[in-house]
Formats: sequence, C-alpha cells, structure tokens
Amino acid sequence: MTKKIFLEDVLQRSSEAVVTDCVELKTGFGIVLDQTVFYPEGGGQLSDTGKLICGDREVVVTHVRETEGRILHETAEPLSVGTQVLAEIDWQTRFDHMQQHCGEHLLSYGFWKICGADNVGFHMSPEMVTIDLSREVTSAEIAQVEALANLHIQENRPIKAEWMEAEKAAKCATRKFNDKLTGSVRVVQIEGSDACTCCGTHPPMTGMVGLVKIFKAEKHKQGTRIYFLCGRLAMEKISRCWQELSGAVQLLSIKDEEIRLGVERLQDEIKELKEKLSGAELRWVQEKARQLLQDTPLTDGVKSIILQEEDISADAARKLAQVLSEDPQAEVTIYYSSGGRINYVLASGSEVKVSCRERIKAINERLGGRGGGKDNFAQGSAEVR
Repeated sequence: MTKKIFLEDVLQRSSEAVVTDCVELKTGFGIVLDQTVFYPEGGGQLSDTGKLICGDREVVVTHVRETEGRILHETAEPLSVGTQVLAEIDWQTRFDHMQQHCGEHLLSYGFWKICGADNVGFHMSPEMVTIDLSREVTSAEIAQVEALANLHIQENRPIKAEWMEAEKAAKCATRKFNDKLTGSVRVVQIEGSDACTCCGTHPPMTGMVGLVKIFKAEKHKQGTRIYFLCGRLAMEKISRCWQELSGAVQLLSIKDEEIRLGVERLQDEIKELKEKLSGAELRWVQEKARQLLQDTPLTDGVKSIILQEEDISADAARKLAQVLSEDPQAEVTIYYSSGGRINYVLASGSEVKVSCRERIKAINERLGGRGGGKDNFAQGSAEVR
C-alpha cells in the first residue's frame, strides 16, 4: 500500500519513491509508488499534478486517482517496477487547491452557523468551486457568511488534521456528522470554526487562504448553489472582472459606482429601439405582402411566391410568410441568410393542395438542410455552399 505523505505534511513538495507497479490504462499508464506526495482526486478536490524524475528523465504526471486502494499516477509513458524516482508536485496547483478546499470549509461552517444550511455537495473545477446547500439562502445571509469566512482568514487561525475514532470525531464535529462512519477517521479542525471529517489537503493556518469571494448564487433543487473562489484564483478573477467593468465605465462615460444605472439606461434605450424596429418591420411586412400578392399572377389556381432576402430577420421572414398565406391561393417560399446558414420559411394558403411538409422535405434533400413543420407552415436551414 502506498504511504500517503500528503496526509502527514501538506507542505512537502517532493519525496523519493520506488515504482511498485505500472498499469496500462486506456490512454497512457498508471504508475504506483511505495510512497507519494501526490494527492489523488476525491471528495470534491482535484488531484495534484507534477512529475516523476529519474536521472535525466522527467515523466509528467497529468492526473492522480485512487482505485481499489492503489494510487495511480497517470503518465504518457511507462516506468519499470523498481525504478527509483523523485516525485515532485506542481506546488502552485497544490496551493491553489488547498486554498479552495479550506475556503469551502470556512463557507460551509458559516452557512451552517448563520443560516442553518448544510453542505450537501462540493465540486472543484479549474474555473470555479461550488457548494450545494440544503436550503435556499438570501443575498443578505450570503454577505454575512462571506464576511465571517474572511474574518476567520484575517485572524489566521490554526488548522489541525487528526486521526481519531469515529465516536470521538462525532463529538468534535461542529457540523453534521456522518453516522455511517466507523473506525479511524481524519478530522480537519479550524480553531473556533469548522471541524469535520475530511481527507483533503489544507494549509496549516487560515491566513494562507488569502480571501474568499462568492461570485454567484442560484437556486439548485430545493436549496442554493454557491459559486466561489479563494486566494490567487479569486484575485485573478476579480482583476479580470474589474478590467471589464472599467472598460464598460469608460465606454458609458460614467463613474464606477454608476455602472448599474448606466446598464439600466442602455436597456431602456434598447427596448425603445426594439419597439421602433418592430413597428417599422411590421409596416414593411404589410407593404411587401401587398405588393407581392398584387404582382404575382395566378397560375393553375396558385400564386407561387418565391422570395430571396439578404437583409431580413427570422421574425420578419416568419411574419411575412404568415401574412402572405392569409391569401387562400398563396404558396410561399422565403429564403434569407442568418448565422452563416441559408434559412427558408414555407407557408400555404387554405386552398393550396401541396403541403409545406412535402415541399420542405424536397428543399432539405436538394440543399442538404434540415427542418420541418406542418402542412400549412414549415421552416428549415442549410449550410451555405
């Protein structure tokens, strides 16, 4: 069994090790070591990455997972059993993960303490970290929890990881304890704050988390999903958001604190322009329909109207087809370009015998497109060739 150094010393960045097995995977290989500093993905936390160094050779470790009690260091190339290596983690990745995971504990404690909401789900990705809560929480409660988490970070409270019997762990836990756990379990305790069972990596002091920033909250099932980042990743996202906001402020020629008012003003202006455009579009549709019906001759009891428009919206094309089909003898086909595709709308008056469903099938076959509809109306599109 591989000795898990990462559970004993989260700050250790490398260790000597011996290859005890090399498993061929679907893509690449899984290297098993007698001891490792690499944390395998699990419990919502991403795995470490890094490299295995043997002499002048460096084998990159892209992912680590634990399967059937064995820790597999995933690589693109194999290593022979008995090979001595220096296992070295990517420290920045480890530190980022420790910041996120510790921040999750601080927030989970806050939501439990302030809101009575339990953490029922935790997921970490390279872009964002999420917590799923057992009940809905308000924006005011979220602000309180974020403030408490950052206060505990600023106070630089010590963090201790300790193995203990499940019975003792149940008494130490500040949040809900899993009664199904038995035997020896690992408890992570933040002084005066969170204490729960956890096999993840955490810094020795809360100050190393830097900060916690909640970016979004949304309803999820019967509760709330919280989106957040900590430390370096939080600062990077805040900086990117601030650059975008600063650019918007300059474009709108407003003060920083007026960004919301500026956006609301733009929304009002856009709404007004859309209403004017819609009115102009309707007038165009009515006039265009009148001209087409007037200029199209009746042949074998049908007014076959085929129209190709370059500068027309999808909504205008549908409206025009509907207005034209109010004439019982109109057989309408409208082509227009949008989104890099050629689009077509078909409509038929009540006295036209050939259905739009049959006509669009023929057009799809000819143009290699897709779409469908009813006997009196259909629409589809195809790639421009």
